[in-house]
Amino acid sequence: MNGSTQEREGFDQKKTRKKGPILSPPLLSPFLFLSLLLSFTLASTPTLLTLSSPFPSSQRSKTSYGEGDIQSLTRELARYKVDIAALSETQFSEQGQLEVGAGYTFFWSSRPKVERRDAGVAFAIRNDIVGRLPCLPQDINDHLMSLRLPLQVDKSATIISAYAPPMTSSDAAKEKFYEGLHALLATVPKADKLIVLGDFNARVGTDHASWRGVLGPRGLTGFNDNGLLLLRTRASRCGKM
Repeated sequence: MNGSTQEREGFDQKKTRKKGPILSPPLLSPFLFLSLLLSFTLASTPTLLTLSSPFPSSQRSKTSYGEGDIQSLTRELARYKVDIAALSETQFSEQGQLEVGAGYTFFWSSRPKVERRDAGVAFAIRNDIVGRLPCLPQDINDHLMSLRLPLQVDKSATIISAYAPPMTSSDAAKEKFYEGLHALLATVPKADKLIVLGDFNARVGTDHASWRGVLGPRGLTGFNDNGLLLLRTRASRCGKM
């Protein structure tokens, strides 16, 4: 499993919703399931989902995805009552939004048509939630998007959809992504609940002692350079560096 993560009390890769169905890879086939993330417990608790390469592998070589692929995905989201899904490696072109069946609207950010589209991020949001948003999701680049979600009076959450370059990418590409992520995090109001969803292509290991307050108690084994970049980002946010 790649480094899907939620920022709350450190990175906890196995935290799941306490009530309701727990998703597993076979149930979401042919979609690649990464993690079901619990948000915060307030007046209402939206169910948040992270999906990487959300369309069938047989479709990924195409320049665009058909309506049938999107409809299939939204049916799965509706089936499991997902409120907001963060999607990675969508490979759509440019930026845009599309309201589809099953009561969801897609918002995406990617590269222009003339450029290679090997990344791309998106949100799929239930239409009744879209109607309550103070502003539409903001596209930063083909690796980052954000949205601000009102919760209660004077309470909001900022949700980030991220896709980090894989290990095979150049150091320059990784540095550019994390520079963009740091800049985006700096704009988040301190009073907001911050939730970071996405595929960071990272393994952060289980060294909780060295990353106290940063890495949750139920991490997965394995560690790579992307994991170190991710942990350092979290540590800088916590003021532990």
